[in-house]
Amino acid sequence: MNRDAIKMLAMFTMLLNHIANALLPAGQPLTNLFLFIGYFTAVTMCYFLVEGYGYTRSKRNYAARLLVFALLSQLPYQLAFPDYGMAGFVQLNMLFTLLLCFLVLLVQEKVHDRVLRGVCIVLLICASLFCDWALLAPIFTLLFSWAKDTPARKKAAFAAATLLYGGMAGLGSGSLADALGCAVPVLVSGFVILYLYNGKRAVRGRTFYKWFFYAFYPTHLLILGLLRLLA
Repeated sequence: MNRDAIKMLAMFTMLLNHIANALLPAGQPLTNLFLFIGYFTAVTMCYFLVEGYGYTRSKRNYAARLLVFALLSQLPYQLAFPDYGMAGFVQLNMLFTLLLCFLVLLVQEKVHDRVLRGVCIVLLICASLFCDWALLAPIFTLLFSWAKDTPARKKAAFAAATLLYGGMAGLGSGSLADALGCAVPVLVSGFVILYLYNGKRAVRGRTFYKWFFYAFYPTHLLILGLLRLLA
């Protein structure tokens, strides 16, 4: 599978998760199944963010695209998920989280003082508390940045991500089913990337895929938000 095919799969699993969160009744088997399937997406996108950071010609343009589409997505995100947030604060959408993850990578590359670098990374991780996939996405990003192109390290990074997310879910709910439901999609992401990914982009339609992945996020949230209001 090429990178764009895996990203399309991630968009589909995200859509199922968001349908469950926005439109389906909580606690039902189908709702839980869609929620769990969607956990494939975040870890996959963090992996490709790290990979894309190494490939991009202009880090400034990459960050600008994330920021612009994060801003465009915020109102649709709030329409789709009005109850999301911590301590009365509005939660920021996943593109803001990916922007923070991007900044973590930038700090790693540009800040040479180890103490200052560590402080900046901790602050960025803390900033993610106001975003979707708080704490976990920056930590996934650090794991994949550490792994780089070393197969053994990549396996260790996915194993750590699986244990982290599954463990947090299990401790939070006290349910083995929840722990497995969160851990298995991360394992599946690892299997797809480690054993099925060919390291290449799609041969055709590269410009289409590039902008589709950005545009799909606010568009599908807007549609879900409107459907939720009409329900």
